[in-house]
Amino acid sequence: MSKQLPLDLRQIILILLMTVTGFLILFFWQGYQGFSFWDEGFLWYGAQRVMLGEVPMRDFMAYDIGRYYWSAAFMSLLGDNGIVVLRMASTLFETIALSVGLIMLMRSSAKQSSLFWLLTAVTLVAWMAPQWRLYDISIAIMLVGTLAFLIEQPTRRRYFLAGLILGLVAVFGRNHGLYGLAGSIGAMIYLTVRRENSPKLIPACLSWGSGIVIGYLPVLVFFAVVPGFAQAFWENIRLLFEIKGTNYPLPVPWPWLVPSGQLSTEMLRSVMTGIFFIAIIVFGVVGIIWVIRRQLQNKSTSPALIASVFLALPYAHYAYSRADLAHLAPGIPPFVIGIFALLAGQTAIIKWPFATLLCGTSLLVMLPTHPRWYCSVYSNQPCINLKIAGDQLNVDPETAGNFVALSKLVKQFSPGDRTFITAPFWPGAYAAMGRKSPMWEIYATTPRSVDFQQAEINRIKAANPGFAVINDYALDGREELRFHNTHAIINQYIQDNFEPLIDPMRPPVFQIYISKQGGQ
Repeated sequence: MSKQLPLDLRQIILILLMTVTGFLILFFWQGYQGFSFWDEGFLWYGAQRVMLGEVPMRDFMAYDIGRYYWSAAFMSLLGDNGIVVLRMASTLFETIALSVGLIMLMRSSAKQSSLFWLLTAVTLVAWMAPQWRLYDISIAIMLVGTLAFLIEQPTRRRYFLAGLILGLVAVFGRNHGLYGLAGSIGAMIYLTVRRENSPKLIPACLSWGSGIVIGYLPVLVFFAVVPGFAQAFWENIRLLFEIKGTNYPLPVPWPWLVPSGQLSTEMLRSVMTGIFFIAIIVFGVVGIIWVIRRQLQNKSTSPALIASVFLALPYAHYAYSRADLAHLAPGIPPFVIGIFALLAGQTAIIKWPFATLLCGTSLLVMLPTHPRWYCSVYSNQPCINLKIAGDQLNVDPETAGNFVALSKLVKQFSPGDRTFITAPFWPGAYAAMGRKSPMWEIYATTPRSVDFQQAEINRIKAANPGFAVINDYALDGREELRFHNTHAIINQYIQDNFEPLIDPMRPPVFQIYISKQGGQ
């Protein structure tokens, strides 16, 4: 195991300059770019509702509570519930995460030039997209740093700290808690192979376990003092078992499935995407064998590399759960950090070409997912400047058209505070218009029981929405996932109680209905 290298003042200043300056530039470059009614709107709506006193999972469909209260606290501090301030909150979170990742690489690697750390930072930042995945990507980096800190010097105090951060991570996402748990168990088994400098297993586990409990205390307090939260929490877990997963899977984009033809940037991008999916698995499997072998041979290995290896396979599950770039990005940080930790100990003739290659291919794959690059370079149509909930944003023409049409519907059929229905994909519509959703399920893609749908209908009746926009889109091309199939009873209620509004300019999947009840 390698000896820790204390950071000097120059290195600390370098980390702060790279992370703070880098993210300030990145935020001002693209913080006002793009908008998603779908996933980004899911987080934005939840943060707004938390600011108004509602509770995630109990009062509206939600992720785990951590990211909502982090976002809402930041938004409340600045007195603004807009999308740009929400992005500021996530940017602060990822700044902390990148600092942790770079610190651990510097502590556990041979002394490197500033250019090497700049390449490392640019590569990690390249994978920090799309906007709504920033918490997930940041948490993955934090877990690598935390586990490296434990491996570097496995004392009972560090076991406790590792458990504490693992518990806090689970507050932001139970899936990350499980990934961190799997990686930590692997690392702890690794540390017991040779125990000269490690505490005994039982005391270490007790320290680690107590840290987890204390870190997860916010959720445990919610269980105890927030009425209805525990029931909603367990119902959320039950649903995961019912649908047998956290996502609807997509086929893995293997590089050999890319259609052959004339060489192009897009073809190279598709091939590299497939290679990255393979690389994270190979790195995890080969890496575990390699670091254990080196441990048995009593050879020094970078703690950052060891931590990355044990987290690589758990996070590969994230990437493969729905094999697209939005899920590859949060699944790849252990691989990226591990490769740079490995390269830090190589000769210049190996280190620089491979570090440059990893950075360049990461940019090739991910730049089009960054909104500024998409609007400026990648999109066939220029983006449009639009004011959304007080923030001037540059968005793609389709989103702009949808927002303008929605604004007209709200003005005509839901004036004042009257709400409306957008289903199943547009929770961001409620946030953009400052309305409370009439349904608990703000992202209605999962088939639901009769009882659940009837409860939602009761909420709709009580809310008296002025209109409904149903996007009857076949998710992933699957007919059974159209709204009229997954929520047939709610769909029928809308057809019975709302009048269809014929708009020949809208695609057929967009069905607009106006309430028969008129005003409130």
